[in-house]
Amino acid sequence: MPPAKKRARTYDPVKTRAAVLAQFGNVREAVRGLTPEQLALPTRLGEWTVRDLVAHIGMALTAIHRALALPEPPKPDAVLLDWPFATAANAAAIDEFTRNLAAEHPDPDTYLADVEQSLRALLAEHSGTRILQTSAGAMSLDDYLVTRTAELVVHTDDLAAAVPGLEVPYDRQALAAATRLLADALAVKAPGGSTEVRVPPYAVVQCVEGPRHTRGTPPNVVETDPLTWIRLATGRVSWKDALEEAKVSASGERADIGSLLPLMS
Repeated sequence: MPPAKKRARTYDPVKTRAAVLAQFGNVREAVRGLTPEQLALPTRLGEWTVRDLVAHIGMALTAIHRALALPEPPKPDAVLLDWPFATAANAAAIDEFTRNLAAEHPDPDTYLADVEQSLRALLAEHSGTRILQTSAGAMSLDDYLVTRTAELVVHTDDLAAAVPGLEVPYDRQALAAATRLLADALAVKAPGGSTEVRVPPYAVVQCVEGPRHTRGTPPNVVETDPLTWIRLATGRVSWKDALEEAKVSASGERADIGSLLPLMS
């Protein structure tokens, strides 16, 4: 008998909406205190400055605004886990849009405040079942909001890395959703059951072809913390560096998942 098909993970839409707003609020609070000199600092994202990065964080949420302004597709033609693999194809357009936004909004605090106010109004107006046309295909607003937690968490980390001494808290639910989304993306990219990837306390997934683990301690185990996992999945840190810095542990002959990373770039 073939193995049962794994049920897709579900996310509580109420908690997801709250997480998006909470993490965006954390970013807003951090950006409010940045000086012009700090906004001009470079980031690890190519030629983007902190000002460009802040504009992009706002853009990640106004993607909801833009999608809601379009006619509603008749039905979904994409699933949540299509999104992590669709982002790279839009890199050039995203870069241009981001730079234009940064130039058009010289006051980042006012810009983010306007984004938050309009987003709250849109979320109050629209049901989570509303279908959006996104870069990954047509999906529900509820699903698309899960992808926004990943955008916010990833770029919160970019912001903290760019500005020495800046501490931006992570909403627990936003960090959990982003971790689970990217862990599940790994299982899609490398289906199988020979390797167990653990990201406590939020995610455990089975992946990689080979002998399937059924009970006891798995023979191939990868374990890391949520932020290191997110950095690995998005190319912010390499598998080799994470191993050398003891940020990740890997045991077993099928535990080297470096060739599968990053999932997003």
